[in-house]
Amino acid sequence: MENIALLFQSLDDQTRLRLLALLLQAEELCVCDLVAVLKLPQSTVSRQLAILKSAGWVKGRRGGAWNHYSINASLEPVQQFLVPVLRNFLLVTDTAREDLRRLRERRGLACCPEAVKSKKSDLEGRDPGEGEP
Repeated sequence: MENIALLFQSLDDQTRLRLLALLLQAEELCVCDLVAVLKLPQSTVSRQLAILKSAGWVKGRRGGAWNHYSINASLEPVQQFLVPVLRNFLLVTDTAREDLRRLRERRGLACCPEAVKSKKSDLEGRDPGEGEP
């Protein structure tokens, strides 16, 4: 019973529902993509993803300096039952449509352009062969 309560509590937040809507449409998304699309601070997005992860909705993997998230392939039976319901109801909202539009616009960009730009500027002016800091 406690697990079911945690599961439903994890859905009791608009940001978490927006994250789920995006992840239900994409195979995997980087935190930087989610931050850009939702127009929220990275700390907020990461905190909400951690709640979804602890409830078993999403899984994460580390990719360089960023974490990438996707829908957990090993969902509990109740979650498997709820995924089509969530997909049907979340994806028809104006907010989800706008988020998906911004995600499509962003898809042509390299992942984490701010991090790539920052890393490139960090490496400028260093001698070839120097290791990374």
